[in-house]
Amino acid sequence: MRARITAVAAHLPERTVTSAEVEARVAAESTGYRPHPTIVERMTGIRARHVMRDDEQASDLAVAAARGALARRAVAPAGLDLLIFGSASQDLIEPATAHIVAAKLGAVCPVFDVKNACNSFLNGLQMADALIRTGQHERVLVCTGESPSRAIRWNVRDRAQFVDAFAGYTLSDGGAAMLVEAAPDGGIFYRDFAAVSSAWDIGTLPAGGSMHPRDPDFTYFSGDGRRLKDAFVASGPEIFLTALEKTGLTWDDFAVIAVHQVTLPYLEVLRSILGIPSDRLVVTLPEHGNVASASLPLQVATGLAEGRCGPGDRVALIGLAGGVSLGVMFAEL
Repeated sequence: MRARITAVAAHLPERTVTSAEVEARVAAESTGYRPHPTIVERMTGIRARHVMRDDEQASDLAVAAARGALARRAVAPAGLDLLIFGSASQDLIEPATAHIVAAKLGAVCPVFDVKNACNSFLNGLQMADALIRTGQHERVLVCTGESPSRAIRWNVRDRAQFVDAFAGYTLSDGGAAMLVEAAPDGGIFYRDFAAVSSAWDIGTLPAGGSMHPRDPDFTYFSGDGRRLKDAFVASGPEIFLTALEKTGLTWDDFAVIAVHQVTLPYLEVLRSILGIPSDRLVVTLPEHGNVASASLPLQVATGLAEGRCGPGDRVALIGLAGGVSLGVMFAEL
């Protein structure tokens, strides 16, 4: 039995914030530092990002996307065998946000969370694939709700702190969902994952754990974008190129190649290293920002909406995440 992606949907909050507005807010809320005009867009290629309402939670974004995916297959929430919430964000530390998503959606199936930074959704899809192939479930909803806007540092004391907080200025809120069902053929046909865990401290959101349970200063993103890029470049290409070798495919055999998108310069570096044709990418970053783990399903949903892929087409999912984690998955829709 194979695990087939039968529906994909994304949900993006209506409110958008431009990079110029990001710089203006940092300047307004900081007493010791004013960012150079246009620096965010020049460094990242991001023009705008989405910001959820104050009364919304990560679970709400996931539920909105989940409803879209279920509607595409005319499946009721009661028809789900399992719900996986795979996200870097969460409503609460306990219980699993998957419970909140299921309650809001009206699902009564087992649930659990998967958390692995920006690869959380991809790892959730990995779990769905494994559980379907081993006969434990037949219809699994994998969803995510990313709310990084709640962890951006706006008040910076100097340039060094601005640089440390810079990754947060790329981030965007959003939700996504995929319905994965048992099928006799097609579906997910290759998957591989790797980690370089010695680099775990390059990018962090420290609050809420045993290291920093209550200090408000640790509730903001902290990271070194250059070190993170170097870690990916040093360890990343092999797992993706090996996937092609093992399947006997080339990038031209895929209708869409979804690559986790952090900044446009880094996307171009990775595309060049891997030899991915530009016309296979679905570039969502400029208008939607870095939506964390929702990035890959957003690109597939966009590709479907634009007619760039459809039933029977192959898609590739290339995941990159803090930790550092790497993942690749090939599927036939």
